[in-house]
This record gives sequence, structure tokens and C-alpha cells, in this order.
Amino acid sequence: MDDDRKTLTTRQGHPVRDNQSMRTVGERGPATLENYQFIEKITHFDRERIPERVVHARGAAAHGWFEAYGKIGDEPASKYTRARVLNETGVKTPMFVRFSTVIGSKDSPETARDPRGFAVKFKTVEGNWDLVGNNLKIFFIRDAIKFPDMIHAFKPDPVTNRQEAWRFFDFVSQTPEALHMVTWVKSPWGIPANYREMEGSGVNTYKLVNDQGVAHLVKFHWVPKQGVRNLTTEQAEEIQAREVGHATKDLYDAIDRGDYPEWEFCVQIMSDGPHDELDFDPLDDTKRWPEDQFPLLPVGRMVLDRKPDNFFAEAEQSAFGTGVLVDGIDFSDDKMLQGRTLSYSDTQRYRVGPNYLQLPVNAPQEKARAHTNQRDGQMAYHVDGGGANPHVNYEPSTQGGLREAPKPARDYHQHVEGYLGRYQITRTTDDYKQAGERYRSFEDWERDDLVANLVADMKACPKDIALRMVWHFWHCDEDYGRRVAEGAGIDLQEALKLPLLPHHPGPNKARPASTFTDGTTVDQAARQAAE
Repeated sequence: MDDDRKTLTTRQGHPVRDNQSMRTVGERGPATLENYQFIEKITHFDRERIPERVVHARGAAAHGWFEAYGKIGDEPASKYTRARVLNETGVKTPMFVRFSTVIGSKDSPETARDPRGFAVKFKTVEGNWDLVGNNLKIFFIRDAIKFPDMIHAFKPDPVTNRQEAWRFFDFVSQTPEALHMVTWVKSPWGIPANYREMEGSGVNTYKLVNDQGVAHLVKFHWVPKQGVRNLTTEQAEEIQAREVGHATKDLYDAIDRGDYPEWEFCVQIMSDGPHDELDFDPLDDTKRWPEDQFPLLPVGRMVLDRKPDNFFAEAEQSAFGTGVLVDGIDFSDDKMLQGRTLSYSDTQRYRVGPNYLQLPVNAPQEKARAHTNQRDGQMAYHVDGGGANPHVNYEPSTQGGLREAPKPARDYHQHVEGYLGRYQITRTTDDYKQAGERYRSFEDWERDDLVANLVADMKACPKDIALRMVWHFWHCDEDYGRRVAEGAGIDLQEALKLPLLPHHPGPNKARPASTFTDGTTVDQAARQAAE
């Protein structure tokens, strides 16, 4: 390694001493607004491309409706949440859904090996609720400060403008938490047959809050009534030779013939808390909650029954954000969720404009019409509904302005305490464990396709990256690593002699204590503070 490399800095010229973690209150606590390094990085990243989306540029969309069962599993939904959209039965809540690929440009093929975006806008009587996720239930990274680095590594080379396997695996080789997602994406699950026959997930951990102010951790999932179907590399190449927009065509053809796609909306629930009994942190979005311990509980159903009238006006200008929640659904301290909540809406204000929520596709339904004191800005279409006195665009006011909504009888108040700092997650055991379990759960043809794809990638990587990836795969599952090594002509024994990654506890191990990224434990920090 070249020791003369220049030091990474912010745009202000400040040296970046930690590019791995946001500052949080305690290891599992919320991120703070003074994360300047992260804010500068993510807001610049949000503005890297115009006019198409930086990620999720290729997409198709449809209108539909959601109907709640009024239950979560066999229990009343009100036990867990006061959100009307999940409690009221016999109501068809309007919805707008956008499916997408992640890395490719707007005209890239829909056969690309890539996670599929699954973004849903519920237009409820209490305002919009956006659920933004993907088809694989997990993600590559667990801290939002790494998102621009991850996407840069996966996007085309800035010099050659070609996607290169070595760039992808250079990043992944130093980021073991990504192994689980890599195992999914490089298998047939990385190429869904179409949008109708794929699962969806909110990916991040949220909270449900009931009328007593009691919270539960929750994961949201969409299960297709059409079943799940994926493609091998060979099958995808055959389709791509004839059609680059096959998934959009399939979706719109189904709607035209009245074969409306339908999904069942399900949740996984656990009590609010750290759950130290688990090998993984339930706030870690690179991990799945085991369904034998946390079963999928039906909540309602979604049906898509209408195509957009105009692709640009609706599919392209539709805008989603993870911070768009309704009462009864709240944030957790999932570090990716905290970062996405800033990034998504910031992106929309830049890409579509500060008044993007005035566009019909994004505006709430009439029963939840916007009444704000926000004014003007580029492309203002109208003045938001205000109070009785048009001269008053501020709050509080005694002269006919808007007023705050009534507060709930019992609100949710999370207790937070801890040292402010940049933390490494303690529970890293499942960085390898869940990837190995996924490998062993695949059918033979899925494993064969996974290995073949990885073998081709390893042959395109420099030796040091390929050796480290074989080392990772072997620690996920010995057969997994051995097959990739043999197929790519890599010396397995040479790979296994590699040292541990710096600042990582090692495969299938957790850190012994809550630790800052400089290696200092919280206990050591406490002693230093006392001195």
C-alpha cells in the first residue's frame, strides 16, 4: 500500500479522521444533526446527476389501492399502532408505486443484475406515508455515511465509464457486512423475472406506536400473490437480446388485460429494545430477522390497477422519502434509516424542485390537503392552504393563522443516553453467518448460478481482491469459498493465510464491548473522562 497517499478531507479542507461511521448518541442511539461531515458528503452526492435520479433511474410505476385487514396476524392492529391506515377496514387507500433498478441509467436494461427498488406512496386521510425499500429485504451497508462510497464503487469507472467487477469487490472486500447482500444479488435473486413476481420490503427497521405510547420494532414486507420468480444469467441475457424494458411491458400488459398485480402486506414485530439475546442488532439493515422467530404477520393487501397517464409527469416526477410517516409509525435508530431520511427528501428538492410536493403525483389526497406556511421557491404552482388570514404565514399567531394539531393523549418517548461518538457495531457475528445460511438455503441451480457469476467476477479482479473475497466466502461457508476458488483458479490455501481485516473482530465473532472506531471502548472513554 502506498503510504504517501493524500489524506481524505471535507470540502472545507478538514481532515476526515473517520469515514466509516456517523456520530450517534450511544452505539444504538440516534444520529445527531451536527454530523457535518456526513451532511456535506450525502447532500453533495444527492446532487451528482441531473436530471435523472442518481440511483433508481430506470423505473416503471402504477396506481392502485391498499386495504387493511384491521388485524396484525390474529390480533387487532390497534394493539400495536394507532395509524388509521392500518386499522380501518373497508377503506381503499389510494397508492402510487414505483419499481426500479438501482445502479443503471434511465435507459439501462431491466435484466440487469441489481436490487430492485420497491417504493410505495400511501395517500392516507392523515397524509402521505412513503415506504421505500427493495426486493431483497436487506442492504449492503448499515451506516449511511458509506452510501456515496458504495454507489461510487458500483457505478461505472469515472475514467472509462464502464462498470468494473474489481471496483465492486474492492469495496466489498473491505466491508464484510455486505457479504449477505452480495450472496443474494449474485444469485438468481439478483435478477427478478419481472416486477409482478418479486417481493418487496421496507428494509429498514421502523416502530409501530399505539394509543398508549407503547412502541414495537417492525419490518414491513410485500409478498406477491403471483408468486416469486427469478432469472439465471443465461435466461436474462436471452431476454436482453430482444427487449431492454421487459419488466415494464410485463407490468403494463398485465394491467391492460385486467390481471391486476396484488401483494399481501405483512410485518415482522419484536418488542422495542436492544435484544442482546440475538447475534445481530435488529437495527442492522444488512441482516434479516429470522422468520421462524419473527413470522410474517398479514396486515392488508395492495392491488395495482391503473397505468400512469403520462410517464414523465408521474413515474419520473414521483418522489419518495423514508421520513414521510403517519402518526402511529415512527423512526427507529437504524443508522441507514436516519441518513436516508435526510438524503431522500433532499434529493427530491434538488432533482424535481423545492415545490415537488405540489405536483399531483406527490400531493396528499384531498382529505389531507396540505396547509403550511411554506411559500414561494422555484416553480411554485400555487400557495399552500393557509389559515383564515392570508397576511399571516407564521405560527404562533393570534390573528387567524394556522395552529398546531392536537397532541396524542399518550405519546412515545424514547429514553436515550450515551457518549457522543463514532461507533463500530458490536454484534458482527452474523456478517458471515447469515450469508452462509443463505448460501445453504439455495436450491442447487441457484447455488450453481451464484458460483458461476462470482467466478466470472473473480477472474476480472486483481489477485489481492480475489484472494480476500475467497477468504470471506470460505468463512461464510467452506463449500462456498472452495467452489469459487476452484472455478476462478485461486489458491484457496493462500487465501486462507490472509490476516484479519484491520479494525474487525474476525469472521463469526462479535466485538467484546461497545467500541468507537478508533478502538477505544466506552468503558475506557468513561475512565478517561473521570480522570
